[in-house]
Amino acid sequence: MVAHSTQARAYAQAVAAKRHQLWLGLLVLGVCVLLSGRVAEISFAKFFDNIGSFTSYLGRIGHLENGQWVLSDPVEWFWGWKKWLALMGETLLMAYVGTVLGAAGALVLCFLASKNMTERTWLVFATRRLLEFSRTVPEMVFALIFVVTFSLGPLPGILALAIHTTGALGKLFAEVVENIDMKPVDGVLATGGNWLQKVRFAVLPQVASNFASYALLRFEINVRSAAVLGFVGAGGIGQTLLEVIRKFYYADVSALLVLIIGSVMLIDALTERVRHRLLGQESQS
Repeated sequence: MVAHSTQARAYAQAVAAKRHQLWLGLLVLGVCVLLSGRVAEISFAKFFDNIGSFTSYLGRIGHLENGQWVLSDPVEWFWGWKKWLALMGETLLMAYVGTVLGAAGALVLCFLASKNMTERTWLVFATRRLLEFSRTVPEMVFALIFVVTFSLGPLPGILALAIHTTGALGKLFAEVVENIDMKPVDGVLATGGNWLQKVRFAVLPQVASNFASYALLRFEINVRSAAVLGFVGAGGIGQTLLEVIRKFYYADVSALLVLIIGSVMLIDALTERVRHRLLGQESQS
């Protein structure tokens, strides 16, 4: 009984200590949030005073020009569906080409950024800094630069997505490579294989499914990013969306948003199934 009482007391003390830590953590978090809001000059009063404008805007984009609910006349709501689908297709192609180019660049650079594959420390350091630069600069900034260089159109958007994708996937690919089993690599080297043969026959079979999974995940992200790059004239449906927002064509705004969201959801669902299948095949092997 004494031992049981001692254990119960120790358990109660441990639970109380955990509870105190939780409340202390929440208090520190609350203080940090308040300080951050003050430094960032966030005005909650302004937020609550103007929240009605946001809800009224949502109400306006849910109605046609004649005041009827958008679902009452879908033909009128999606009057420009042919043009919008073409622009959405252009957006998807931008995301696809940008992902392919970025994945190709990441595939080349990831081996140079992996410590277990590259003996030269300076080369690993330089490659990692290059990948950091590529993924740190937002796609919008790259798109603005390329719009000035190459004029309006899909090309600036593709280049922006490709560079940012190279940086993001390069880091993920390098982390996968650094966690491989080195025994097949040692086996290839023992038979006299060179660096390329080591990568081809010992590394790629171990990482191919993970590379494909990450590339598909990045394609999902790039579809969303490509829809926004049109705001700076980098092609796709984003430019049309910006125009209808500026001209207060409320029904067109909601129609384009539905089209974009539906396309992104479809792409996400398809790529998710493919990624899960790839990862499932890897775990079975």
